[in-house]
Amino acid sequence: MTSEPLYDPATIQLETSLGYYLARARNALIARTDQALRPLDLTSQQIGVMLMLASGRARTPLELSREMSYDSGSMTRMLDRLEKKGFVNRTRSAADRRIVELSLTERGRDAAGQLPVIGAAVLNEQLRGFSRAELDLLTGMLARIIDNTPVADSIGCALDDE
Repeated sequence: MTSEPLYDPATIQLETSLGYYLARARNALIARTDQALRPLDLTSQQIGVMLMLASGRARTPLELSREMSYDSGSMTRMLDRLEKKGFVNRTRSAADRRIVELSLTERGRDAAGQLPVIGAAVLNEQLRGFSRAELDLLTGMLARIIDNTPVADSIGCALDDE
């Protein structure tokens, strides 16, 4: 389905572009999430790793990098920080010494268990005044934007060094 362009290069302005609002919304959500995570000594960038490990969706740095679309160098730095804080353990695989296996420490499992409560509270605060229908519409529209990307399954978050 082709449609008429929604933006005109001659009149597009930063403050009226979708990218501007998406970036501002993302930044606001990250700031609120970071504030809520401060008592756990975690950041919004780190919770994805914690949840992936807790759910078993990934067990090695390579699997994490693929699942989260992060480059291996950024993932290594993230894991270094999480290991230093006592959330993650790295061990060599008994089956293949080249493979590093990851696990959550007791502190990591405890923190991961608190993340759904914190995440729901942050999202509920950020979505104050929205109805369920509005949230469903918004998420549906964002899914369409993602689906319009030719390489949608290779889109990931940029990992900022904290």
